[in-house]
Amino acid sequence: MKLNLRVWRQKNRESKGALVEYAANDVSPDMSFLEMLDVVNENLTTKGEEPIAFDHDCREGICGSCSLMINGKPHGPEAMTTACQLHMRKFKDGETIVIEPFRARAFPLVKDLIVDRGSFDRIIARGGFISAPTGVAQDGNAILIGKTASDRAMDAAACIGCGACVAACKNASAALFTAAKISHLVMMPQGQTERENRVLNMVDQMDKEGFGSCSNTNSCEAVCPKGITVDFIARMNREFTRASIKKG
Repeated sequence: MKLNLRVWRQKNRESKGALVEYAANDVSPDMSFLEMLDVVNENLTTKGEEPIAFDHDCREGICGSCSLMINGKPHGPEAMTTACQLHMRKFKDGETIVIEPFRARAFPLVKDLIVDRGSFDRIIARGGFISAPTGVAQDGNAILIGKTASDRAMDAAACIGCGACVAACKNASAALFTAAKISHLVMMPQGQTERENRVLNMVDQMDKEGFGSCSNTNSCEAVCPKGITVDFIARMNREFTRASIKKG
């Protein structure tokens, strides 16, 4: 395959960026999208040019680092797939592919295709820890949790914090991410002690980071690589109302 890439290049957040064209030749359909970028970078390095900076870690669809806008869609055209798990067979020979970073005020650009998603870490940090008794660990089978609750908690806990929901939202809202992180503990007995403080603190931090408000367009759900649904946003809103009333 031969592809024409239009890649966003920007030295740092203060400098001016632009889309730069690169030719990607001899691309195997079985390559992942990041492997294709690796080959392009090898050619750039051989020619003495600056390689394209992009984020990655596990390359197994777990870490959420591969935050790329591919032809205007977070993680590319395939549903429930991260950029590192996207294969080049999803594109046509000779196609032009536009690659950009996630764009949101709360995700300031670092370089080229890399953005700083530390805002997500700060939201999680405001959630604090769960209270647990010290001593010998309780037998897990002795903690009774209904299957429906445990399944839904696991659905929420599947969030990898990639930021695709923010990138897809016209308001750059982090409601789906924050709701997932709140919900998976709300549905577990271990998360009950800090239940009210957790939701109030995390929503407060989300607002402080400069994320926009949720307007229920469901664009976040459509691009989430883990299939997390907007039902959790409704749960977060209920939890926030409940906590606000209890705290007065």
